Amino acid sequence: MRIRPTATALLAALTLAVGAPAHAEKADRNKPMNIEADALRHDELKQVSVFTGRVVMTKGTIVLRGERLEVHQDPDGFQQGVLTAAPGQRAFFRQKRDTAPGAPGEYIEGEGEVIEYDGRSDDVRLIRRAELRRYRDAVLTDRLSGARIVYNNITDTFSVDGQKTAPGTNAGTPDGRVRAMIAPKEQPPAAGAAPAAEPAAPAAALRQSTELGGAAK
Repeated sequence: MRIRPTATALLAALTLAVGAPAHAEKADRNKPMNIEADALRHDELKQVSVFTGRVVMTKGTIVLRGERLEVHQDPDGFQQGVLTAAPGQRAFFRQKRDTAPGAPGEYIEGEGEVIEYDGRSDDVRLIRRAELRRYRDAVLTDRLSGARIVYNNITDTFSVDGQKTAPGTNAGTPDGRVRAMIAPKEQPPAAGAAPAAEPAAPAAALRQSTELGGAAK
């Protein structure tokens, strides 16, 4: 399921690279897909599996949660999943980012009424009431929202469609605008930089005197 943006619906688009040196966990693409649900229906001929009821999928560091998950596997073995939320809810996506040794841990989280995962192109699409957040440890640093967000694991880029909400629906945003909060990138200290100087001690307070040079001896 995909929303095809039109000239009037695509009112805003944003593509940004999340600050280096963090990257999505590249190993996730080759990890097995593990799924828990209340029920499963599998069609071996079509290579389609449908999981329903409190679905939780993990694939490496990727976590998906929703009400219904339909998984297809193509002839080359790549898996595609379409996760749908319960009525009135949003499905959930989370993935760890690969950071440099000693750097704070980073995570990407997202929500949408529908979440599509494509193992071949290695991207995630959040559809309708979409929101994507980046955390450094437990601190929220970046947030994007719109009608549709595409996050590509290979290129580490995002694109956001700010489709305007149609009357009687809540697919997009009321004014068709993308919302973004982007924190400044942390700058490491320059090599060989001198440490910050200690703050100067406060000057001694002056005392008033009625005689020049102080009191007579």
